[in-house]
Amino acid sequence: MTPSDGAGPTPGRAAVPWSRFVALGDSLTEGLWDIDPAAPDRPRGWADLLAERLAERRAPHQAAQAPFEYANLAVRGRLLGEIVEEQVPAAIALGPDLVSLIGGGNDLLRPGRDPDALAARLEGAVERLRATGADVLLATGMDPSDSPVLRATRPRVATFNAHVWSIARRHGAHVLDVWGMRSLRDWRMWAQDRIHLTTAGHERVTQAALVALGLGADDDAWDDPLAALPPVARAERLRGDLVWARQYAYPWMGRRLRRRSSGDARRPKRPALAPVRPGWVTVAGEGDA
Repeated sequence: MTPSDGAGPTPGRAAVPWSRFVALGDSLTEGLWDIDPAAPDRPRGWADLLAERLAERRAPHQAAQAPFEYANLAVRGRLLGEIVEEQVPAAIALGPDLVSLIGGGNDLLRPGRDPDALAARLEGAVERLRATGADVLLATGMDPSDSPVLRATRPRVATFNAHVWSIARRHGAHVLDVWGMRSLRDWRMWAQDRIHLTTAGHERVTQAALVALGLGADDDAWDDPLAALPPVARAERLRGDLVWARQYAYPWMGRRLRRRSSGDARRPKRPALAPVRPGWVTVAGEGDA
């Protein structure tokens, strides 16, 4: 991927109309499994990358008037209700002009969760954010059709996604179409836990977010599939499945049974709006895990 050179919008590329971006959500937006080289104890992720790209693309006169500011209130493991009750009011208090609101994935992993009820909760939050004058970026859930473990959630995710598009139409929101991303059908875009994205996966989602906001991606090939790899032997695949179950699946199920979350003791990594420095995010190579 080729980031902007910081000289402002290129010919034919839309200008950035925002100056204060707040990201809300769970582990996807916190950036789990994408490590910031400048701060190894802190995840980075697509929202950090998007903030940098938006800052880079602003016109020189915009940057001279005021810096581009960014806050990230997302915390891993958060359910949609927690995002709406805790993060949305905090975001409104910051006075952003762009808010990404992405949640519901953790809810839909739990049996019996109603996607219609989740969508109603999401729409109420979108209404509150839009009433402040802020633009809102929503996202569809990822297509779990290639995951033997998560495939059973596909009907719920698809129903929720249909609601997301309808909510966006009714309230003038943008939609990051994660479900439709062909590049994410490749397991090299996924971390070892098979639930979260790698650095390369987060970069692809950043490009999809730019497209969703009407700004155009940095690279026209952002959603192209990766080059095919030789098939993996069945025995090797089974060994990998056993390692995954022991290291990730069983601990995850144990937390669910105890009604615990990996984010219970965590706080937002960037709770207040702060200027985005040029080059504050570096991007690792495609396919890194």
